[in-house]
Amino acid sequence: MSERIYNVLFVCTGNSARSILAESILRKDGRHHFRAFSAGSQPKGAINPFALKVLESLDYPTGYLRSKSWEEFASPDAPVMDFVFTVCDNAAGESCPVWPGQPMTAHWGIEDPAEVEGTDVQKEAAFVAAFRYLKNRIAAFTSLPLASIDKLSLGTRLRDIGRTEGGTSGHEKAS
Repeated sequence: MSERIYNVLFVCTGNSARSILAESILRKDGRHHFRAFSAGSQPKGAINPFALKVLESLDYPTGYLRSKSWEEFASPDAPVMDFVFTVCDNAAGESCPVWPGQPMTAHWGIEDPAEVEGTDVQKEAAFVAAFRYLKNRIAAFTSLPLASIDKLSLGTRLRDIGRTEGGTSGHEKAS
């Protein structure tokens, strides 16, 4: 009997940095149990070059990544999501589309590495830090016993993951 594969969508405003990092991390680290996607409420249309550089340097896939609208995942023919995680405070505060299938949602805010000013070394360091925080959260998420945990406990655990090191103090939600 095969194990269920869960669809996970990471949402941010621009879909150029944090949500892209999260999609690539989960695609590689959770590839046998999860399908990862990312999108933005106001996609920039291009991926931040530092996100690509960090992912490639750590041997995470980038070839399929693209900046896209969350509307792609709200349509009737889109993959039905099991989980939707906002990774920036702006997206968490926006009115999200109604996701088909009523997925579990939580806010996992991470400081925006694309907002860091300074040298290229400082900017890259911000992306490495964001990658590390997201990787830790995704590792905690993928270790949850999803098939055997009740919805209320799962919601609590998803919120707790969003409160781990590196989080922003924005919206706290899980449904």
